Amino acid sequence: MTTAQKRSDVPHAALIQMTSGIDPQRNLATIEEALGEAAAQGAAMAFLPEMSVLLDRDRERSSHHISLESGEAWLRAMQDFARRHGIWLHTGSKPLLASDGRRRLNRSHVIAADGSLRAHYDKIHMFDVDLPTGEKWVESAAFLGGEQICVVDTPLGRLGLSICFDVRFPELYRRLVEEGAELLAVPAAFTVPTGEAHWHILLRARAIETGCHILATAQEGQHEDGRATYGHSIAINPWGSILMEIEGGESDEKDYRLALVPIDPVATKKARTAIPLSRSRAARNITL
Repeated sequence: MTTAQKRSDVPHAALIQMTSGIDPQRNLATIEEALGEAAAQGAAMAFLPEMSVLLDRDRERSSHHISLESGEAWLRAMQDFARRHGIWLHTGSKPLLASDGRRRLNRSHVIAADGSLRAHYDKIHMFDVDLPTGEKWVESAAFLGGEQICVVDTPLGRLGLSICFDVRFPELYRRLVEEGAELLAVPAAFTVPTGEAHWHILLRARAIETGCHILATAQEGQHEDGRATYGHSIAINPWGSILMEIEGGESDEKDYRLALVPIDPVATKKARTAIPLSRSRAARNITL
């Protein structure tokens, strides 16, 4: 794991890589420990992976833990963690019961350092695929796709929200930039074959074409529900260069891996000035 050199003149993001399991309380304990470490190291905001509190593809077993947001204790717990440690938090995502009482939502929240909720986003694009390895995933059978994009002000800048499979849809990120996004969150639980083939390429492409920082925190390793995820949480600058990557390898005593990365507020302006895509689009007056 590589940790970026800390500097006092720019805010730092903390990426927290996890191997979440089927016990929400254990996952929450891991999150609280990681947030405490991130805050102690001076991070302004921490980012968790997709399904940080519960990663379980057994729908019957996981149903005992899932409720409407109004009755959900996980969110209140994470608000308390943020307030206690004085750090902003992007929750990665969590499964919630949709209003129809049948399907679920894959929802991210942004929580301020005072514990207040600042934004939420429901994953729009569902992971419905048949992979060459024989793996088949039909996320839409259990999850309801979101319909609204979301951009929110944070200590790191104006943050655009997305989740995992969304990264394959560049039109979403263009919309986020049009709404003022300067950096983009991409929490994920990529499979190993798709991660090995596409993870770095897709994320660097999104950074280059938007002129945004990318903060992509991932699930890693073998999970209790039987799946394996790729890991390689990564931060990329608006020029497409990798600032930091959390490699895999032998686990240590902790149930997470953490790395800090500086977010230079000038980098977005430099990248967009050097290659002014918005100006070129306006000059051509073409709507795609």
